[in-house]
Amino acid sequence: METLPTGISVLDREFGGGLPSGSVVAVTASPASQSELIVDRLARVRECRYLTTVRSPESVEDGLKRDSGATANDDGVVVRGVEADPIDDALSVADDLPERGTLVVDSVGPFEAGDRDSYRTFLTGVRRRVADADGIAVLHALKGETDGPNRAVTTQVADVVFDLRTTVTGTEIANRLIVPKFRGGAALEEPLKLKLTDTVTVDTSRDIA
Repeated sequence: METLPTGISVLDREFGGGLPSGSVVAVTASPASQSELIVDRLARVRECRYLTTVRSPESVEDGLKRDSGATANDDGVVVRGVEADPIDDALSVADDLPERGTLVVDSVGPFEAGDRDSYRTFLTGVRRRVADADGIAVLHALKGETDGPNRAVTTQVADVVFDLRTTVTGTEIANRLIVPKFRGGAALEEPLKLKLTDTVTVDTSRDIA
């Protein structure tokens, strides 16, 4: 089992170099947050097949190009949208996953909205294809998008859960990344305070209670 970098230096340091190959990662966050920056960074660190279920492929490609802090890998990211059969489309994209590549599903909400058996079939197919490629799957799971029982299926099946929590006060917008689950490694004991502007960095500002 190989360790694959996330493209986010602070996470790679915390995880001893990155994530175990074959991992399914769920990134949970508010739709109004900057969680796309985290997903985009995961997508750009190596060859990637990116399935967008809500935004247009053109919008995703534009967002990837705006991440000024990422290592350029534009030619290695192939973005596709869903068409007639979302599950077949997703598994078709996964079939094209390069060795040690990254599969991104953004967002996974439309799949979660289906019946549980179909969703389990989808997750099983994704896991099998990612394991065969020794790659990583990233499921962008927006909070409040489904609020149904299949969200629990997503986080239960996932090997790693990145839970981004955004709070707004009168003086700041604070982003804290909680990693409560990490199969094959150690979950974080404390939240990481991130600065999410046009890139992903560690927020070194002091918290004032």
